[in-house]
Amino acid sequence: MSTQPADNEESAAAKSKRPSDSAFKQQRLPAWQPVLTARTVLPTFFVIGVLFIPIGVVLLHLSNTANELIIDYTKCRRSGGNTTCAEYLEANPGSVDCTCEVPFVLPSDFNGVVYMYYGLTNYYQNHRRYVKSRDDEQLLGHLSQTPSTDCAPFAYDPDSGKPIAPCGAIANSLFNDTLTLLQGGSEINLLKTGIAWPSDKRVKFRNPEGNLTVSLEGFSQPIFWQKGLADLDPENPDNNGFQNEDLIVWMRTAALPSFRKLYRRLNQTHTQYANGLKAGNYTLNIKYQYPVVSFDGTKRMILSTTSVLGGKNPFLGIAYIVVGAICITLGLALLFIHMRCSRSNMEMINVNPHTQYS
Repeated sequence: MSTQPADNEESAAAKSKRPSDSAFKQQRLPAWQPVLTARTVLPTFFVIGVLFIPIGVVLLHLSNTANELIIDYTKCRRSGGNTTCAEYLEANPGSVDCTCEVPFVLPSDFNGVVYMYYGLTNYYQNHRRYVKSRDDEQLLGHLSQTPSTDCAPFAYDPDSGKPIAPCGAIANSLFNDTLTLLQGGSEINLLKTGIAWPSDKRVKFRNPEGNLTVSLEGFSQPIFWQKGLADLDPENPDNNGFQNEDLIVWMRTAALPSFRKLYRRLNQTHTQYANGLKAGNYTLNIKYQYPVVSFDGTKRMILSTTSVLGGKNPFLGIAYIVVGAICITLGLALLFIHMRCSRSNMEMINVNPHTQYS
């Protein structure tokens, strides 16, 4: 007696792609579907509107408690010259001796902690190749004569052939304008530390062990830099190397093409500035080195205080108010339509195949 048919049946059963007979695979799980009626939808619109509008007003008020002053110095006129510093840099590539001054008036007292930011526009730090162009092992202080391939073409100095530290496009394009504040001819003391995330300085950026200058022998500075890694802050040895806070702030790339980054904070140990900056006349002195005209960008200096929500940013409050107003408007419109055009419950119950559509 042959067993071939039985074997074929067992083989066919083994090769079957039919799902097992379970509630999950056969889609027999219990389900719930909301029934959207006027009784459920209209209160939802009104509740959202009633909650969002007061929240938006509070957020907008808190944002307005922060003071902010923005000065665009892209076309700042060169001191002792008839051209702007931007034009001077285009005519003299690589020059570092263009300075300019912008007098301004602080319209009101900036009470509390005062921060200085620099802002750039039309600058795409979120470009995929730009974001990847770094060597995280190098930034941790693990120096190697063969930097990461992601750093190309900013991995080796084209003249000396030495590896660059820190390598990559992000580090090479470090913002290098020098901004100082003057009042009555005297320079206001601004701090270079305390501007980076503590976790970044403690974990993500470390200097190599031993003497920094000795460790960097055999390495070249980025092509765009005028100073070496060990000389970024000569007055403060703890703010040099990979732990320089200007470098750390710049290496945290921005998500949008228009952005601002923290540059300095007011030293409020001085009696005159213990409570912040007083209203009055000031001067912004700029050592203009960073070119932006070639990509139609602009440069700004921002002075700002903070509120419990951070810096001045009315967007969140306005967004809450707008969403709340839209919800209440839609709720009123739908309520009007419901009252004018809806059918009664009895009419809905008595609907049959012969009911005339209207």
